[in-house]
Amino acid sequence: MFRLFTRTFPIPSLLLAMTCIAVAQSVQDFAALKAKAESGDSTAQCELGQKYEMGIGVPIDFVQAAFWLRRAAEQGNADAQGPLGVLYLNGRGVPRDHAKALFWLHKAAEQGVEGAQINLAMMYSEGEGVPKDYTQAAFWYRKAAEQGNVDAEYNLAVQLMNGKGVSKDYVQAAFWFRKAAEKGDSGAESFLGTLYGEGVGVPQDYALAADWLKKGALQGEAEAQLNLGVLYAQGHGVPQDYAEAYFWFDLAAAGRLDSAKVKAAVSMREETALHLTPTDLSHEQERARRWFEDHAAKTPAQ
Repeated sequence: MFRLFTRTFPIPSLLLAMTCIAVAQSVQDFAALKAKAESGDSTAQCELGQKYEMGIGVPIDFVQAAFWLRRAAEQGNADAQGPLGVLYLNGRGVPRDHAKALFWLHKAAEQGVEGAQINLAMMYSEGEGVPKDYTQAAFWYRKAAEQGNVDAEYNLAVQLMNGKGVSKDYVQAAFWFRKAAEKGDSGAESFLGTLYGEGVGVPQDYALAADWLKKGALQGEAEAQLNLGVLYAQGHGVPQDYAEAYFWFDLAAAGRLDSAKVKAAVSMREETALHLTPTDLSHEQERARRWFEDHAAKTPAQ
């Protein structure tokens, strides 16, 4: 019943934002900041560019953002090179130009800028302006993962599971899933629980499977909810509890699963319902209803 799933991340336009501002908080006065930038100070140029990009103290102006970030980037300022690459990637303030985006992101990534590294990995993984290259994607995901980037840890683990750009290595995949899971990444929690349930890359341990699956399930991961329901139905790693199994199957059936898994969740929900009294069944249905209401209320409007 344990099934693995993959996840990708969109390339965020502001992934590298605020890097310059974070290291230049002592410059408060905009006029003084601009004077420093005009004098050739690359840190001031970088901060000024990002103020224009983010609309901090000035109206958003991507043309000015690109101008000042480019001046800093050309002096080797890695914190400017990354955001400049993202501006080229998205065509903000400059014509969209994947070659220039790649050039500046490489410059920043090679200087150890974590955000640039994961942006590069995403470009190579998704074929965004470059031919798909999973080897390069894995290389840059690893660089960012080694700096503790949770999305990089997760995506590197997925590539290790699937053998994309790297040799399949379930032990290493479990290692990186654990890193991400320990930071609270719900997808990694779900995946790690699944690995423990299957005994893939780690010794089979249903108790640990249940622990990690529950963490992911409580964050709304339908895959974790489905597999957690299986553990409760079978009594693996947790006491057998059909009511609890019904609850998690009910949540999973309404979650983001492919059609086959939705069908499986519905089928198992109906099967477990046969073991419940009408009172218990009504209680779990009400519990699920409250869950959906509570989580809908906590979900920001899109």
